[in-house]
Amino acid sequence: MIKDNSIFIKNVYYMLSYAFGNLHEKEYKNIAKESFDNLDNLFAAILAKGIGKQLKQGLYREYVSCHDNLPAVRGKIDLVETIRNQLACRKLVACDFDELSANNLYNQILKSTALQLARSKKVDKKYRDLLKKELVFFGEIDMVDLSKVPWQKFHFHRYNQSYRLLLGICELLTEGKIMAAEQGTMRLTDFADDQRMSHLYEKFILEYYVQEYAQKYRGFTAKAAMIPWQLDDDNKNLLPVMKSDVLLSYGGREMIIDAKYYAHSLQSNFDTKTIHSANLYQIFAYVKNLAAIRRNDTVAGMLLYAMTDEEIVPDEDYQMSGNQISVKTLDLGQDFSLIKEQLDRIVTEFFTELG
Repeated sequence: MIKDNSIFIKNVYYMLSYAFGNLHEKEYKNIAKESFDNLDNLFAAILAKGIGKQLKQGLYREYVSCHDNLPAVRGKIDLVETIRNQLACRKLVACDFDELSANNLYNQILKSTALQLARSKKVDKKYRDLLKKELVFFGEIDMVDLSKVPWQKFHFHRYNQSYRLLLGICELLTEGKIMAAEQGTMRLTDFADDQRMSHLYEKFILEYYVQEYAQKYRGFTAKAAMIPWQLDDDNKNLLPVMKSDVLLSYGGREMIIDAKYYAHSLQSNFDTKTIHSANLYQIFAYVKNLAAIRRNDTVAGMLLYAMTDEEIVPDEDYQMSGNQISVKTLDLGQDFSLIKEQLDRIVTEFFTELG
């Protein structure tokens, strides 16, 4: 029987909770108690709560470039336009200056996304009404073309840290191509070019181990680490960067996890199913290069696929040139407590001191 691979909407909430952290704050806790029938409602609820909190604190402001005709000098004088003003008998100085303003890209994205949700028939009326009330306070904020937003170029610091979750939601709504399947669930779709849910999946796996292990066990580390090539000479020209999704370290042992969120976890060749060649070669290269640095066999690697509705579910352990390489599957369509159990088991079976 083919397993139905659906992601419960609530599990997406938990993934977001680990990936962004903010959802642990008291303003968002009631969301976990609600029932959602699609992602639009979940995202609308989170955005409504987050924007409401932000309005109470004050919208984030940053300096933006302005140009205006003023009665007194401010900033730099635009000489050409100022002369034109004088010739037209206008006693105004054309100035270019910076002004601390809420009309910046962060708030423009919030407004544009909230407006889309407020107009969406997929969103329940209670969330649409709440977003519309909040949008009243965005009157001076411009709209922005969400398809042209440089999502990877945002910088977060203590003054705008609360926007990390909100913009993450906006990005998923804008860029994602996730399709609703059954009521209360989501199904993986064929979107090879879309990396949004893949990125969330990777970030969730990493942050789970950071919060549940690195922050609780002395000496345990979880990070996305660069792995240098072990070369016989110094020629690094044209070599790709090796950056692991997750590198777990404890007690002198290390495990590299490469999180894979695909519509198909296996490749087909003349009706024969096999592990994706590129994925396996990649994790093997990561493990062998890190093992060469450590000069021991205590480095292991794992491909951790999100479960699909394919009949064959990868669950294999291999011994390759002295190192363990595993291919496992994480079922996101089950109760989150069981997801936690599986993630915990990955750690305790390898780092036996934690078992």
